[in-house]
Parts: sequence; structure tokens; C-alpha cells
Amino acid sequence: MSDTTPAPPAAWPLVALFTAGYVAPYLLPTVVGRLDAHLPLSPAQAGLVGTALLLGSATAGFTLASRIPRRGPRPLARLGLLLAVLGYGTAASTSLLPLVIAGVVVGGFGSGSATAVAAAGIAGHRDPHRMSSLGLLSVSATAGALYLTLPHLGGGHGLPFAAIALVAALAWPATGRLGGATRPGPAAVRSSGRPPYPRAGAVLAGCLLLWSLTQEALWGVSGRIGTDQAGLSEATLGVVFAVALGAGLLGVTGASAFGTRLGRAVPIGAGTAAIAGCVVLTASADGLAAFAAGEVLWNAVYPVVLSYVIGLAAALDPRGRWAVFAGAASSLGTACGPVAGSLLAEAFGLPGMGLVLGGLLLAVAGPLTAVAVHAGRGPAAAATATAGEPVLRGEVAAPAPGPGTGPAADAPVRVRRTPRRILLLTPTAARTRRAAAKERL
Repeated sequence: MSDTTPAPPAAWPLVALFTAGYVAPYLLPTVVGRLDAHLPLSPAQAGLVGTALLLGSATAGFTLASRIPRRGPRPLARLGLLLAVLGYGTAASTSLLPLVIAGVVVGGFGSGSATAVAAAGIAGHRDPHRMSSLGLLSVSATAGALYLTLPHLGGGHGLPFAAIALVAALAWPATGRLGGATRPGPAAVRSSGRPPYPRAGAVLAGCLLLWSLTQEALWGVSGRIGTDQAGLSEATLGVVFAVALGAGLLGVTGASAFGTRLGRAVPIGAGTAAIAGCVVLTASADGLAAFAAGEVLWNAVYPVVLSYVIGLAAALDPRGRWAVFAGAASSLGTACGPVAGSLLAEAFGLPGMGLVLGGLLLAVAGPLTAVAVHAGRGPAAAATATAGEPVLRGEVAAPAPGPGTGPAADAPVRVRRTPRRILLLTPTAARTRRAAAKERL
């Protein structure tokens, strides 16, 4: 009998979608800088355009969180990539400010759609931590290459948008390996209510919003810190960013190889505290050495912690709903980051902004660690730990449906039956039983 159990999604299509969705936030400093330099926008107004991009991405995540299982990942991923190509392509091809802003918003919604589909697929994978690490490796490598390349290709505001649109177009073939819309089975219908662990998931989403806000608040003004406070040229600044993203590649590679041997609580808690120190160091840098050290250390630790946070969201709900909600909350925090960074820098100066952001990171480190400890003790973790153990008596072992797929109606199941027990009678008991049988006759 053939196995009709739906196979989990392949790794490389999810990595390609993850890269296409995340590359826009990674390139935000150069996007905002070029908008400020080549369009009639002030630095604050250019930051608001970047915020509009990220708000579009967050809106896509909240909109699609409950629709991916019903609609299927393939059509939603293709819609997102198409919107990204059209939106960013429009923003790159015109200097009319209304069209640029409209293209940025549409492109941001497309990026968020691709990210939501990728997050749901990663949550349903056998090893979500390794999958998220591969996605972060890919997007860090892509963004690092673009930071090294874009300064040598000329000026203009449209070049970063064209690069983002190109990445989205290159990810289109990967959608052919994703599943389409499926008819949910009875088990999928029964589990289509609210996600499990609602309190822990809500805490995770709220903390991740603030966590991402602090990261993007610093990232949004990193170019300003490098040029105005540390005195770096644009080319030198691009090299620092590329080296920092390269350090992120090394960090994620180590995290992927190390896995979850220490669980998730220690990397998330200690890593967030380390990021707080890097934020303070970067914001107070007044030269190349301090600025480069802060950026490199920060970008080395940040994707490592993010990979464990994505794995934590996947552990709370294997169907990927908390992963999508957490990703949308992260996008919302990322969207508010540039504005928050600019306001804090104007109010307290760049070093004061770093102290405020570092304190906020330390404040959310505790709740994030508590959620990670709770998830490690929950039934989902126990089920993962005992996935390779024999099935208990009378238990039906069938693989859980992945995102966008319902359980196959004719999928084979394995049932371990309780062995029969044979009782051997003593000779006296046997004679007594035979005599009683004769009397009944």
C-alpha cells in the first residue's frame, strides 16, 4: 500500500520566499538614504516612506495568518511576489512622489505575503530552527552582496527598489514546489479555532514587536551614525554593513550547526542582553573602530536570536499560525522603528537613544525567556522529543497536516494492538472446569 501522507515542503522554496520577503527590511538604510538624497524629502519624511513599506508588510502578515491553510501557500506566494515586483518596479521607474509611495506600499504588502507563507511553511517543517537559520543565511548573504554592489552602480533612488524587485522575480520558480489550495479534512476543521497557548503566543508577539522596534530603530539611523557621528564615507559605510552582514552569516551558521542543544531560553535571553550592549556601543560610536565593532557584533548576534525566536513561535503551533502572527508583529515593530529612532535621537541625541533602546531590550528579554521555558515544558515539546519512540497501545500514529494541507482521507495509519494473554490452568483447575462443562450439558 502506497503512502499518501502529504510530504513537508521542500527546503529551498521556503528559503527563497524567506529571502524575497526579508530583503527589503535588510536594505532599509540604503533605501531611506537614497530617498532622502535623490527625492524632495527630508530625512524624517524619507523615514516615513520606509515605515510605509514595513507597515504594508505587517498588514500582509495579519491579513494572511488565517488564510494560508485554506488558500494554500502557492497562490498566496505567487500573489505576494507579483505585488513585490510590480510595486518595487514602479517605485524604481518613476520620480513622481505619489507613485513612489504607492509602489512602496504595494511592494511592502507583497514582501509581507512572501514572508507569511515562508513562516507558515517553516513552522510545519521537521526542523524549523534549521530552516529559519537557512533563510537568515540566504537573506544575509543577499543583502551583503547588494550592499557591496549598489554603491558602484551609480546614484538614483530607484536602484535599491530594482534590486528588491529582482530578488522577488528570481524567487518565482520556487513557488512551483509549494502546495495549492486543499479541502480541509475533519481534523483540520476541528483544529481551525484559535491557536494553542494563547497567553504565551500573545506575550511572544508583543515582546517581538518591541524587540524588532529596537533593532530597526538603530538600523534606521545607522547610516546617520556612521556618516555624521563616526565620519565615514558612503563607500566605507557600505563595506562596514557588508562585513556586519557577513558576521551574521557566521553567527547563523554556528547556530544552525549547534541546534537546540541548550534549548531556546538561553540563546534568546543571553542573546537579547548581548544585543542591548551592542546597541549602546554602536549609538555612542565616534570613530570607525567603535562603529564597526558595534555593527559587526550586533549583526552577528541578531540573526542568531531571531532564528531561535522563529523556532519558538513554530513550537507553539506547528500549523504556523503563531509564526505568522509573530512575524506580522515583528514587521509592525520594524515599521515603527525608523520613526522611533529618529524621535529618540532628536530628543536625547544618538548616545541617549542607544541607552533607551538598550534598556527596552533588557526589559523584553525576561518575558521572551519565560515563554521559551514554557514552550520547552509544554506538550508540544514532549511530543517532539518522543517522535522517534514506539507508538503506545491503542494510539493512532498519523503525521500532522502541514500548513495549507489537510490530512489525506486514505492515509495509512499504524495501530499497535495489545497482545493477547494466554492463561495456563493447573491440572486440578482443568479437571474442575471440564466437570462443570459436562454438568451444563
